[in-house]
Amino acid sequence: MQIGSYQLANKLVLAPMAGITDRPFRELCKQFGAGLAVSEMVASNPALQQHKRTLLKADHNGESGLRSVQILGTEPRQMAEAAKFNARRGAQIIDINMGCPAKKVCSVAAGSALLRDETLVRKILDAVVNAVDIPVTLKIRTGWDLQSRNAVEIARIAENAGIAALTIHGRTRACKFNGQAEYETIKKVKQAIGIPVIANGDIDSPEKARFILDTTGADAIMIGRAAQGNPWLFSQINHFLETGKNIENPTVTAIHSTLVSHLEKLYSFYGDASGVRIARKHIAWYFNRLEFKHQDIKNTINQASVPSQQITLVNSAFNLLTNDCAA
Repeated sequence: MQIGSYQLANKLVLAPMAGITDRPFRELCKQFGAGLAVSEMVASNPALQQHKRTLLKADHNGESGLRSVQILGTEPRQMAEAAKFNARRGAQIIDINMGCPAKKVCSVAAGSALLRDETLVRKILDAVVNAVDIPVTLKIRTGWDLQSRNAVEIARIAENAGIAALTIHGRTRACKFNGQAEYETIKKVKQAIGIPVIANGDIDSPEKARFILDTTGADAIMIGRAAQGNPWLFSQINHFLETGKNIENPTVTAIHSTLVSHLEKLYSFYGDASGVRIARKHIAWYFNRLEFKHQDIKNTINQASVPSQQITLVNSAFNLLTNDCAA
């Protein structure tokens, strides 16, 4: 798939996820086959641009592959300046967030709340596209609620503004992450515009990926929550799309090795104290994928305060998992 002048290696994109798609996780998903990994959303408010957490969100030092940064805001001039700021810091693609359903985002009319104001959408897209000389992409939902699905109208505005690719999550803002994503709207958008379309929502298996590509005609798919604790999903989908066959799930040993490597990168990226804290949710996701039932051990791991203690406890849990598998 092509985004501006950039040719992606495949049809798989890691979704921007707040508090999750930091550099260590982006790198991990690229390692297992993501053709593009988008940063977590970065506020366009200039007062926050030099904040340590904001800078970490879009830190690309040593990152492989294309560097895509998602920006969030409601004011066209601020969004344009945020795009230029991140381009100077190494972003090769700017992604605009008009899809986040979080209350704290929508309460300030950002994210998917923007879909209610097509005039403002046009102003923001025009401002950002004209501000930078790198590709600008857009992520939306199907609309604000089930009674006002306007994804096709927004898509036409995006194409006319010069947006290089459009991602659509198959739910309205009102749906949040409840129920099942629908793909008919994505199909209608793909039929209505000429720019690349990326389908998003509930893509959690190779078979589902194939179904959605075939059903919608989308150029690529974006994977979000299903990759948490499961970066191998990208290699599994890639293999299935290329061969029509499934590859085996990773062994417990392979999962253990990947998790420990992931933890070490988190400690290095955030520092020991923050790294240990941020690692807890990732550990939980890996263990959930493994159906690890020992809640007392999970609780002990969550109480670890230094990297060596956390890794020692994780190693002990995997020893128990290995014994369970051998029994």
